[in-house]
Amino acid sequence: MTTVVHDDAATSADIDRAVEALAGRRVAVLTGAGVSTDSGIPDYRGKGAPVRTPMTAQQFLANDDARRRYWVGSHLGWRAFAAAAPNAGHAALAEMERTGAVSGVVTQNVDGLHLRAGSHRVVELHGTMRRVLCTHCGQVFDRRDLAARVEADNPWITVPERVALGPDGDVLPESTEGFRVPSCTVCGGLLKPDVVFFGEFVPLEKFREAEQLLRGSDALLVAGSSLVVNSGVRLVERARRRRIPIVIVNRGQTRADSTATVKIDAGTTEVLQALSAALTG
Repeated sequence: MTTVVHDDAATSADIDRAVEALAGRRVAVLTGAGVSTDSGIPDYRGKGAPVRTPMTAQQFLANDDARRRYWVGSHLGWRAFAAAAPNAGHAALAEMERTGAVSGVVTQNVDGLHLRAGSHRVVELHGTMRRVLCTHCGQVFDRRDLAARVEADNPWITVPERVALGPDGDVLPESTEGFRVPSCTVCGGLLKPDVVFFGEFVPLEKFREAEQLLRGSDALLVAGSSLVVNSGVRLVERARRRRIPIVIVNRGQTRADSTATVKIDAGTTEVLQALSAALTG
């Protein structure tokens, strides 16, 4: 394994090694929160990230106060989260897919930025914040429509112009008193964002979709993920068993550094741009 230190010359040399490992191959990409930090969406574990305790699925489903806290915080952050724009790293991946160098993207992110950047084959492993589901009848709602309903039901809420956005688009609210939690307009059931909460499993069919993308590829590029979440580690392990090249781009250590063909300890945006220039030129 080649490990890069924080040095421009070393990083450039390791990008060259990554290009050598990936050139002429169909590359599956696995992305994490580090790909979206340059779009203004923070991650949970990156350097300087504030300590946050994510809400679990069990807390959300079982506790009225927890749900109220979630929906207040999520609503306060929704406008800024939805306004985040794809960055040059997202664009680089879309360009590599357009030219055939990348076979598709499996993402642990719920921000939809890969699709907005122009990537077409995207497996949203942990779901998307664009949709809200009724846990009782299965009705699907557009998050934008739900936000309008929340504001109509809670006209006293003021969304500040600038917010301290959390990793999943939420904001720590000062108070949740008096907030009316939205419910399903079809059956009155409990609503939940279409995302995999901590404590939940990735749906089997979604993981199989990611596996299928990887099986149709002959290299794996991991970008912006520390691989703490097991779903990502499982995909890397499948690549390792097939003995295909594995390139990891992430600031700081990951759980799969020892299995990487090349590990680049650098920001994803600049590295993905460099890889795109080399692999599509």
